[in-house]
Amino acid sequence: MLILPAIDLRQGRCVRLFQGRADMETVYSNDPMAVARSWEAQGAKMLHVVDLDGAFGGSPQNKAVVQAITSAIGIPVQLGGGIRNTETIEEYLAVGVSRVVLGTAAVTDPGLLRQAVTKYGERIVLGLDCKDGKVCVSGWKETAARDGLDFLREAEGIGVRRVVFTDIRRDGTLEGPNFEAIEEVCRHTGLKVIASGGVSSLEDLCRLKELEPIGVEAAIVGKAFYAGSFTLAEALGI
Repeated sequence: MLILPAIDLRQGRCVRLFQGRADMETVYSNDPMAVARSWEAQGAKMLHVVDLDGAFGGSPQNKAVVQAITSAIGIPVQLGGGIRNTETIEEYLAVGVSRVVLGTAAVTDPGLLRQAVTKYGERIVLGLDCKDGKVCVSGWKETAARDGLDFLREAEGIGVRRVVFTDIRRDGTLEGPNFEAIEEVCRHTGLKVIASGGVSSLEDLCRLKELEPIGVEAAIVGKAFYAGSFTLAEALGI
C-alpha cells in the first residue's frame, strides 16, 4: 500500500486543520519545500499536496509554492484544492504536478470532470469529501444534496478510476479512519481508493492494508506524521 505524506498549504506555509476548520490551524513549517525534500529523503514515493487557500477561495492561491515543490523533489506530486477549470489543470500539469484532484468542480461541473478524464486519463483523480455520507464542497464549507456512493458510481461511469476519499469528521482528529465507509466505497464501486482522514497509528494503516484486495491502494497521512505518532519509515515497513 502506497503511503502519501500530506502537505497542506495555507498562505505559503505547511499547516494542518482540525476537521477542515480554518479557525483550528496548526502551523508546522514556513518552508514547504524543505518539508517536501524531507519526505522524499525519508523514502516517500509520492506526496499529496493541498492548496487550502484555493479550496476555500475557489481558485489557486499557492501556485508558486506548488511549482517550487515540484522543482525541489524528484517524486510525483498529487495536488488538490481550488482546481475548478481546464486552464488550471493544464497549468499545474505543465509545472510538474503528476496527478490533479478534482473535488468541488467534479460535483458542480460534471462536464469538466468528463472532459478532464477523457483528455488526461488517470492523471485526474476524484476527490470525494463526505460528512455523514453526503458530499461536501467549497473547502468543506457546504454540503451538497448528493449521496456519496451515487456520485461515485456516476463518476466511475464517465471514466474516473481513482478517488481520494475523505471523511471530514475524521480529518485532522487522529481518531482513526472511517473504515466502514471506506469498505463500502470499495465494495460498491470498482474505483481505486486512496484513504484520507483520521489515520492515527500503525494499526490504522494495517487495517487499511487489509482492504487492499478490495480496492484500497494508498493512504494519506498528515497530522499523525507531524505530531510524531509514528515515522514514515515505520509506515513503509508494515
